[in-house]
Amino acid sequence: MEHPLSDLVSLLMRLPGVGERTATRFACFLMNEDPSYAKALGEAISTLHDRVRLCKRCANFSQRELCGICADPHRDSGLLCIVARVPDLWSIERSGSFSGRYHVLHALLAPLEGMNTHRLDTDAILERIRSEGVREVIIATPLSVEGEATAIYLAQQIRPLGIRISRIASGIPHGGELEYIDQITLGRAIAGRRDM
Repeated sequence: MEHPLSDLVSLLMRLPGVGERTATRFACFLMNEDPSYAKALGEAISTLHDRVRLCKRCANFSQRELCGICADPHRDSGLLCIVARVPDLWSIERSGSFSGRYHVLHALLAPLEGMNTHRLDTDAILERIRSEGVREVIIATPLSVEGEATAIYLAQQIRPLGIRISRIASGIPHGGELEYIDQITLGRAIAGRRDM
């Protein structure tokens, strides 16, 4: 039978960026904290999927049917920024450089990993563009091979609608994840986007 701390370390190591040493440090921290903290943390984790869902319009994480961005009438519905993941959306929001709406893909094209075009919900994006009067789509996928392939594919699907399609500007290093880019660089990338 495994030791409870070993079980916890193994589970923590499944988190992105957490190796054995960090997981062990986390487990020891929890043992040294007041038990109420561990219980509160466990409760927050165990009820997460019950309390948070995907926004039915943009696929952002939300407690309601529509996330706060989609429900905000002051956002510019003519600008649609497509991102790969929710942390990318949060990073752009922190930069304060974008006042439009978003669409989260939750995936990138990666044929070698079985992530082909049929797994991207482009129909939902095209429907949003038509129904919401979108005049420009900004594709803000990572500047990686997968991100570029996804951006090119999305541009091909959107182009027949005759609206402006732009890509975030360089300044973000190739292979860089938006989640880890500083706010100034990310703001410049949004402001300096280019047509595709």
